[in-house]
Amino acid sequence: MGILEKISEIEKEIARTQKNKATEYHLGLLKAKLAKYRAQLLEPSKSASSKGEGFDVMKSGDARVALIGFPSVGKSTFLSLMTSTASEAASYEFTTLTCIPGVIEYKGANIQLLDLPGIIEGAAQGKGRGRQVIAVARTADVVIMMLDATKGEGLPLLHGSCSACLWAPVKAMGALPRSLLEKELESVGIRLNKHKPNIYFKPKKGGGISFNSTVTLTQCSEKLVQLILHEYKIFNAEVLFREDCSPDEFIDVIVGNRVYMPCLYVYNKIDQISMEEVDRLARKPNSVVISCGMKLNLDYLLEMLWEYLALTCIYTKKRGQRPDFTDAIILRRGASVEHVCHRIHRSLASQFKYALVWGTSTKYSPQRVGLTHTMEHEDVIQIVKK
Repeated sequence: MGILEKISEIEKEIARTQKNKATEYHLGLLKAKLAKYRAQLLEPSKSASSKGEGFDVMKSGDARVALIGFPSVGKSTFLSLMTSTASEAASYEFTTLTCIPGVIEYKGANIQLLDLPGIIEGAAQGKGRGRQVIAVARTADVVIMMLDATKGEGLPLLHGSCSACLWAPVKAMGALPRSLLEKELESVGIRLNKHKPNIYFKPKKGGGISFNSTVTLTQCSEKLVQLILHEYKIFNAEVLFREDCSPDEFIDVIVGNRVYMPCLYVYNKIDQISMEEVDRLARKPNSVVISCGMKLNLDYLLEMLWEYLALTCIYTKKRGQRPDFTDAIILRRGASVEHVCHRIHRSLASQFKYALVWGTSTKYSPQRVGLTHTMEHEDVIQIVKK
């Protein structure tokens, strides 16, 4: 039996097992086995094969955003609108067959936008170049999940290399396009709009399993934690739960290769649906409604993208001169004066004496600060060397 068959069998067993106190240990073991088989599936094959065509592009700019979605939802049109790059767009599926990069210039920052080929169901198992698409998505700072607003009641179900659309109602399928995409990304270790579980885990050479928790656990127990660790052949470790986490989150901590990133759900083609439906989609969490055809709400999408990227603009000032507002230093939110020094020149921090800062991060302007002072958006800084 191959890995895919084993994964399918475990998923079927999890689906037909009732969830109660008596079956929680059994379900925990099944989830641990499932995560282990999926990790094996993602490992590159050791058999000799010809080198394939490169798919990823070099990371450039201040941040990277990946466009993910089913075929024909408007990803290439969106890239052409937001950047100066022209990506081929047509009325048939799989127009884009490789990764096409573009650059969004916004508030002085260069944001790299990647137009990826459409994902089909089963992409995590390698169907339709799915593994390459998802591997590029893991390197992004933010994922934009492009969805078709007109396909709320049903969606094209794509199988393997077949590009024919079979419309099926949601009840028959049991999943919306959004949940299907989330499932594909979840299965390869991408966690969308989630934070890393607050669990301390350290394997040891001896001493058995030491288990502690600072909160009351309702989803995990010491016995279940030991069973999961034994499944991974770990018999000596130190485990401390600082929050009430599920067995799935504990497995993520053991595996250690999970990527936690923000995701923005963008519903395209809102000009083809009713106002009530637009209002309902716009009120969903982490969602933005747009129309690439009529260029609606694109400015708000850029504002939301800036918030999700958590970037700040810092302006520099020379002594006796006005600040240079044309060339900003782009840093992550929460950056300190030391980060600004390293961005200007690597040796500047060692020669640093003090800095004068104007802006919202200070009590008064200008304020004399040290290396640990936290900068805020659109602050102005003047650095004085020794």
